[in-house]
Amino acid sequence: MEIGCCGCFGFSFAKKHKKDLRPRVEGGNHVLQGLLNEEVEEDDDEEEEDNNSYCDIMTETEREDHEEFRDPRKSSQEILEYRTENGMICREFPVKETHKVIRSEDEDGNKMVNEYVRECKIGSGSYGKVVLYRSLVDGKHYAIKAFHKSHLIKLRVAPSETAMTDVLREVLIMKMLDHPNIVNLVEVIDDPNTDRFYMVLEYVKGQWVFEGAGPPGGLGETVARSYLRDIVSGLMYLHSHNIVHGDIKPDNLLVSATGTVKIGDFSVSQVFEDENDELRRSPGTPVFTAPECCLGQNYHGKTADIWAVGVTLYCMIFGQYPFLGDTLQDTYDKIVNNTLSLPEDMNPLLKNLIEGLLCKG
Repeated sequence: MEIGCCGCFGFSFAKKHKKDLRPRVEGGNHVLQGLLNEEVEEDDDEEEEDNNSYCDIMTETEREDHEEFRDPRKSSQEILEYRTENGMICREFPVKETHKVIRSEDEDGNKMVNEYVRECKIGSGSYGKVVLYRSLVDGKHYAIKAFHKSHLIKLRVAPSETAMTDVLREVLIMKMLDHPNIVNLVEVIDDPNTDRFYMVLEYVKGQWVFEGAGPPGGLGETVARSYLRDIVSGLMYLHSHNIVHGDIKPDNLLVSATGTVKIGDFSVSQVFEDENDELRRSPGTPVFTAPECCLGQNYHGKTADIWAVGVTLYCMIFGQYPFLGDTLQDTYDKIVNNTLSLPEDMNPLLKNLIEGLLCKG
């Protein structure tokens, strides 16, 4: 159940008691690194196959009109441009930039964009569609996000921003990233003489972790633990570069044919100059939203990402959301006020992990 945009509806809550803003997770990446290290230690001991080893891991969005996410000293756009101009990127090889679009057909009548042959539509987002293409150069498949610039420019998402701002910010963020648990941006095609704009992405030949709250009964602890390890690894990489994803959820987590999870969709992500990751507005998906975001308070972006990982883990284990109401306001009220309910007989280490991730402070 995904209803609208969180943090910008002004709902009031019948609070059971005053709740303060959850503090930023001090040394959050050290915590995540420690959990991954524990996972490595457990993998080294392959003689003991024990599903109780959960202490090894811790931690298209539809947007209504909203204000800036935060009161930045510098905007994400300014920070990204500075990093790009000064070579402060994380990639070994830069993203290819093409400024000419040639639309044609192959000998079988299939539509083409430059060297890419269209095969089928595989998805859609807030601002455009995602189409599967095959490259005539290397024979590989790519997922290409296609946009109409005229539509993006007209679509206002904030008093001083359009959807084009969002897309360009997503491109700048993805140009910086190079990690096995993050979907790779391969090429940007932007011809100033045409209305089309394309993002050529690595094609993850698999599926989402799951849709919605997941299958009844969940995915099982073994699969969930493997997926969570990859999610944490990718998120730790982002946070180490002061990038907040902003919309961690199963729909934005792709599983490759080999079972590797990759984080995708950076359309609402933000970048910070330093460890000060305070935000004002949350554009994420309501059921994955941290309590302080529901209250419209300032919040720490990395901490909110970690909460969303906790909700994702809960869904992977139980096949349902931890907090869900019949209406948007009811959902927010449950996130803020309800006690997390977990089975008494569940794996105690897994229970401690979920309680830690979904701790309300």
